[in-house]
Amino acid sequence: MPELSDGEEEDCEDEEQWQWMEEDAQTVTCLFCDRQLSSVPAVLQHCSDEHRLRLTDIVRKHGLDDYGYIKMINFIRSTKCAPSSLSELSDGLLPWESEDFLRPVLQDDLMLQTDPEELLSGEAPSACPSSNTEAYNVLLLRAQAAEERAHSSEDALARAMEDLHKLKILSQDLVLNADTGKPGNLCAVAELREDEDEAYFSSYGHYSIHEEMLKDKVRTESYRDFMYSNPDVFRDKVVLDVGCGTGILSMFAASAGAKQVIAVDQSDIVYQAMDIIRSNQLEDKITLIKGRIEDIKLPVEKVDIIISEWMGYFLLFESMLDSVVYARDLYLSDGGSVYPDLCNISLAAVGDQQKHSDHVAFWDNVHGFKMSCMKKAVLQEALVEAVKADTLISEPTVIQTIDCNRVCLSELEFTTDFCLKMTKTTICTAIVGYFDIFFDKGCNNKVMFSTGPQVTKTHWKQTVFLLERPTSVQAGEELQGKIFVRKNKKDPRALWVTIDLQDRKQTYSLQ
Repeated sequence: MPELSDGEEEDCEDEEQWQWMEEDAQTVTCLFCDRQLSSVPAVLQHCSDEHRLRLTDIVRKHGLDDYGYIKMINFIRSTKCAPSSLSELSDGLLPWESEDFLRPVLQDDLMLQTDPEELLSGEAPSACPSSNTEAYNVLLLRAQAAEERAHSSEDALARAMEDLHKLKILSQDLVLNADTGKPGNLCAVAELREDEDEAYFSSYGHYSIHEEMLKDKVRTESYRDFMYSNPDVFRDKVVLDVGCGTGILSMFAASAGAKQVIAVDQSDIVYQAMDIIRSNQLEDKITLIKGRIEDIKLPVEKVDIIISEWMGYFLLFESMLDSVVYARDLYLSDGGSVYPDLCNISLAAVGDQQKHSDHVAFWDNVHGFKMSCMKKAVLQEALVEAVKADTLISEPTVIQTIDCNRVCLSELEFTTDFCLKMTKTTICTAIVGYFDIFFDKGCNNKVMFSTGPQVTKTHWKQTVFLLERPTSVQAGEELQGKIFVRKNKKDPRALWVTIDLQDRKQTYSLQ
């Protein structure tokens, strides 16, 4: 991983939330005529003065949320309806209910980037001109000056609140990511004491998690097919199984022709694995050892093959690959191999307004109480769930490829740019991450599997990073971004993932 400068590293640690950058000045087209105005407030005032329609009245009357407001703006622009027709709308089904109206009519339409709540909160009471024109003009100038002062005060307050929020995040980061080791510490799990790692291994002592993994046909049968269809790889070889669980991979290896299999696991499931091995008369080929691979000594100096099912959510969660790398560097013979040997992480864009609303807008009204303050906290937690393939709105892009026979620990934290080519014109609500696994080296019959949304679901599902503010995208457009993946220094089995997209930055946790 390329080293970050002090300034870059400080930026990564300090900025945990989306930051909106100042936009270049541009004009805004009126909704009902071709007039070009300097700002959204100017358009609203123009619509009120020239077209006798207060847009905020429509928003308030029909209780429009973000999506309803976007649909209304696109409806007006696409149908070129008269202002009077909007004023006459009654309660009930609105003419812009169709999802088609989420598609922007004008590219980079500033009217679509306006929060309806801000429109209502910043609305000034309507005023009627006085019969005395001069007096009215004086009052109007005073009102405009007051409005400018109010906007200036609001901007100053917003900046102060943002600075306060940055300070809060920085304080949290200093506590959560306090240096727990020597200078240059890579947060390797090998440096954890056994008592510090107890919770992780205890979780694998529960039988339900092993049942879930064994029932995952994509996962389990891919390992089986790799070993059974490549017997030349295993014939008369010494195999190390790191994190053996119930011993299923060890039994596959023995059945594929391995001379000796050494199976290691720290969790209590290893006692059941001993009974399972004996029940299948494989105790002469498979040796089970309880303990962390970092703490034990194997009965052999070198092994020919290391197998392990180490993958976590977003591939790197749980950091079990650290243990495989440790075993590889200490025990793997020259010419030997780790399996799986190759894997990659991919990203794609998601457009699922309902899912976004369920997780974010939900907090606006919880059993009659406002809990909007929860939104930022909720957004910081990445979701692990199955994404519907029809909600993907971009081509996938690979952000990282890992060769398990060559990778070093420092490369398991990385920063990379990415580009998502949009396949639909819609609203982007999230970025989804998943991984692909390859059994390739020296195999006549290569095997691979994917955990993406387009194929059979696995127990890993996908990792979803919700956007704080959904963004409009056009088919064929390339959405540029940067992703930074790092371990939590306090808990190296947990991950921080920062996504910088269109000058908006958000950090997510997997823990």
